[in-house]
Amino acid sequence: MKNQNPVHVFATWKVIEGQIENVLNLLKTVHDESIKEKGNLFYTIHQSNSDTNTLLLFEGYTNEDAVTEHRNSAYFQDLVLGQIVPLLETRQIVLATPVDYL
Repeated sequence: MKNQNPVHVFATWKVIEGQIENVLNLLKTVHDESIKEKGNLFYTIHQSNSDTNTLLLFEGYTNEDAVTEHRNSAYFQDLVLGQIVPLLETRQIVLATPVDYL
């Protein structure tokens, strides 16, 4: 059985100079579609205070299957992989499970 714990996604995107407005406009749609997903807990977008071309995404999903469903969605394939990734210098993603302290 797959891990059924919540999964949080931490993504750091370094946007190519001059493309931040394009990426933010595309991300608005990605955000709006992501929060409609049954397995989505939250989807927040942050912009670095020290480098406006660096975006940090913090996303929460109910489990690993929900992350897979998100990544396989038509809008993710089109907007993130098809349109946003070509506008990025770097893209780092960490999937993590919250640690519960008793």
